[in-house]
Amino acid sequence: MCSTTKDTICLLIDADNSPAAKINFIIEELASYGVVNIRRAYGNWTKRALHGWEKVLHDHAIQPIQLFDMVKGKNGTDIALVIDAMDILYTKEVQTFAIASSDCDFTPLIMRLRAEGKKVIGFGGQNTPAPFINGCTKFLYLDEDAAAKARRKSYKVSAAELKENTKLMQTLITAVETLADHDGWADLAPVGSHISNQGPFDHRTYGFARLRDLFGALDTFEVKTAQQNNQISYRVRLKT
Repeated sequence: MCSTTKDTICLLIDADNSPAAKINFIIEELASYGVVNIRRAYGNWTKRALHGWEKVLHDHAIQPIQLFDMVKGKNGTDIALVIDAMDILYTKEVQTFAIASSDCDFTPLIMRLRAEGKKVIGFGGQNTPAPFINGCTKFLYLDEDAAAKARRKSYKVSAAELKENTKLMQTLITAVETLADHDGWADLAPVGSHISNQGPFDHRTYGFARLRDLFGALDTFEVKTAQQNNQISYRVRLKT
């Protein structure tokens, strides 16, 4: 979900736990949320396993942060990334942090950033622990194969299936009720933000290109178009 106001984004990459081949996907996804002004990747760049990052770092203006292994089998990537994140949190005007990793050690950092009112977009593999995923405002998988992605894009969850998802329905209903005016109508953009603030949510997961399409597919809600100052917006309310 995009907003008309673009955020300033800080991208921090744990190169040991993120595939270099997915950097285009990460950058393109973040472009829909704002401007990625801070771009850093952490790792021991002398390792052969990280050589795939060498070209993409320059292509995408990502600053490489070198961290030598002080002890065999251990590296300082985690702590260096956390220290930088906290430094940026208190010294830079950043609205959104993007963290690329599948390491559960970053979960406390994510929780702290959220507690400070920041949005956190996570990128990781299918093996990413649930606390990491659930702590993010939004989480995207980097190891979803092309066939699975194509199936997800082509498949639209039916209204009946949506209604069976009690957690989803309760989330949608609560968001609308919380933001509704005296006539029961709520502006769709704040509703979307309210939903995202509760945990990872993406309407595309259910096969809908826009949030209003998801609401429109459910007879629990009604959606209408509103126009003010030559700008079109959308409103939603529970059907009575």
